[in-house]
Amino acid sequence: MKPTPTLEVCIDNLQALETCIALGVDRIELCSSLELGGLTPSYGLMLAAASCPVPVYVMIRPTSGEFCYDQTQLTVMLKDIEIARELGLSGVVFGAATADSRLDIGLLAELCLASEGMGKTLHRVIDLLVDPLQAIDQAVDLGFERILTSGGALSAMQGLAKLRKMQRHAQGRIEIMAGAGVSADNLIELLQSTQISALHSSCSSAMTVSESALAFGFASGNARQTDPNKIQAILDKISFKS
Repeated sequence: MKPTPTLEVCIDNLQALETCIALGVDRIELCSSLELGGLTPSYGLMLAAASCPVPVYVMIRPTSGEFCYDQTQLTVMLKDIEIARELGLSGVVFGAATADSRLDIGLLAELCLASEGMGKTLHRVIDLLVDPLQAIDQAVDLGFERILTSGGALSAMQGLAKLRKMQRHAQGRIEIMAGAGVSADNLIELLQSTQISALHSSCSSAMTVSESALAFGFASGNARQTDPNKIQAILDKISFKS
């Protein structure tokens, strides 16, 4: 019997948190700055999520850009994990790469040790690596429970072939979660083509931003907001498939 598909929604504000709770998503990835791929959320937002009845995984990513970190950034990441643990949040999401585009095993080992006993997701750093299959094996050894990936493509639908390969390689040792552009319109094809049962989406729509906020640099032209209709549409499709 195939597992029931699950939906994780990535969010970066309190209103979206409340929406996800109300609609009953399976898991929340808590971030700031989703327009940059997600950064570590504020203490206040983590505190607000601490009493959430839905499992909340905190993004541990101190800066935008590539995923190579120095000792100073590692110190910040370790402190953020400590805060997430103290607040009782379910898990953390992180990743790190070396300059030659492989997993930074030493740094990740320190982060995994700091988050022992919490759920751990390896994020889309894997989509930038030269050998994602090797990275799956390493993630298993490090104790990650899942990997978020688009199959090395800009969207999960473009990465279907590699997602299939990654799912086969994982052999049930670790969950492969498909993300990037996942929607109610494509999830059935995605699930059937890859045999993956874990989905990740921002479920967002474009957000109107004032010209003055854009001109002053106070807002991004790529600003988006969580769309409850998109969440519900995915949940309805998942329920129908089940």
